[in-house]
Amino acid sequence: MSDALHTEREHAGYLLGRGTHYIMIVKGNQKKLCRQLKSLPWKVIPLQGRTRGTGHGRSEIRRVKAATVNSLLFPGARQAVQLKRRRTDLKTGKTTLKTVYAVTSLTSGLATPAKLARLVRDHWQIEALHHVRDTTFAEDASQLWTGNVPCAMAAWRNLAIGALRLNGTCNIAAGLRRNARDATRPLALLGLT
Repeated sequence: MSDALHTEREHAGYLLGRGTHYIMIVKGNQKKLCRQLKSLPWKVIPLQGRTRGTGHGRSEIRRVKAATVNSLLFPGARQAVQLKRRRTDLKTGKTTLKTVYAVTSLTSGLATPAKLARLVRDHWQIEALHHVRDTTFAEDASQLWTGNVPCAMAAWRNLAIGALRLNGTCNIAAGLRRNARDATRPLALLGLT
């Protein structure tokens, strides 16, 4: 699974050359492919999966459609995927609708639309962690890049995020500030007092 940044023909070819599959989100960096995906007859393709959930102050309905394809402008593409997310903010009542397209080398026999939707959703959850690590800890701007230091620091950041979330903290930055004010709070958070 990759974000649109990595949706490149060379990346797909590399993965296929090593006998592995891909799912790639398609956005504006692949203009022709994006136009091709949008022009597929999605209106006549039946809905193949729908999930509903609530969390983070919003309710969300996710819908998925997939179509077997053979002539997309992308190496090894076997299915085109349309994902629609309808989010409603529970406080304001504001609803947004977002449509995302993807391509995959997985055939319909290897991955049903429901499985594809689950794989994409699982990837977005991982990206949410990376977003917190970058925006709260400025991880992408870190000057620590030699040896095992980057991995060790990522582990420490994950520990901090996980401990705060297990303690019910929604805003990680606010939780870090609160715990930084009193040296005993982080120890109590970890159950070490």
